[in-house]
Amino acid sequence: MVNYKELGLVNTRDMFARAIKGGYAIPAFNFNNLEQLQAIIKASSELKSPVILQVSKGARNYANETLLRYMAEGAVEYAKELGCKHPEIVLHLDHGDSFELCKSCVDLGFSSVMIDGSALPYEENIALTKKVVDYAHQFDVTVEGELGVLAGVEDEVSSDVCHYTKPEEVIDFTSRTGVDSLAISIGTSHGAYKFTPEQCTRDPKTGKLVPPPLAFDILDEIMVKLPGFPIVLHGSSSVPQEYVDMINEYGGKLPDAVGIPEEQLRKASASAVCKINIDSDSRLAFTAAVRKVFHDKPGEFDPRKYCGPARDLMEQMYKHKIIDVLGSDNKLAQLD
Repeated sequence: MVNYKELGLVNTRDMFARAIKGGYAIPAFNFNNLEQLQAIIKASSELKSPVILQVSKGARNYANETLLRYMAEGAVEYAKELGCKHPEIVLHLDHGDSFELCKSCVDLGFSSVMIDGSALPYEENIALTKKVVDYAHQFDVTVEGELGVLAGVEDEVSSDVCHYTKPEEVIDFTSRTGVDSLAISIGTSHGAYKFTPEQCTRDPKTGKLVPPPLAFDILDEIMVKLPGFPIVLHGSSSVPQEYVDMINEYGGKLPDAVGIPEEQLRKASASAVCKINIDSDSRLAFTAAVRKVFHDKPGEFDPRKYCGPARDLMEQMYKHKIIDVLGSDNKLAQLD
């Protein structure tokens, strides 16, 4: 058993309370490799921002659960080296699909876990979520649950359709499970193709897809029923067009990739939404930079020469998200 506090990590409780009070959201960035982790820590440390490192079931298998423990501990020490004397870093399981997986993560030093029973019948979702909460809270590990189903594909999580969260269920769900935060569905989606062309309009000047607005009316209803309760948005990558264009220019093929407009994320961040999940944007930035290197230098074979530029581009993207999308550097810069 490894307690997350031994690794220098924190859970989400205090940072969510501050985020709700301050009208901003905590960045939750998924990572799969060293370059992503380096870029996240460099960006958040420079801006003195709390940050949530998210690991999916697939990423955990890819990176190795033992290495992840030491990577998280190393991330805390790296942040200190970069001048953040008291970093607030969460290691969070994203979309845990079983009690056994969540328990394993708690036992190996994760400070927060998500149990996603949203695809189950309502009562089964409650039972599974409560079981995880009861175990995790013994070790002061915070738990995120989910109501509603997001469309799209991300690692093992996949759904062809979106089912909005039912506001009439949120009080019963949170009170019976004891979750610390609630992921909801209001129109965000996993992956780089968050909407079909049929769901969008096209900008007559650029020909680019314009996605439909999020269902803020549902969010408003949920906030009325759960005042001050931490709300989470999954599938919130913006799919920056400059990365899509770079990928396509240098041999890729991402037609009609579209994400969540940043102005809608800013609006959500000013509400009870205190955690916004971003994964695809970093994948796009990484891929765009690597493709450019291989295009410009087809003989290159040193991983440092193409992973390095990818890390740098991701760092720029993370800084932009922290400052311009999730809050402001003045609001988030609370760490010394």
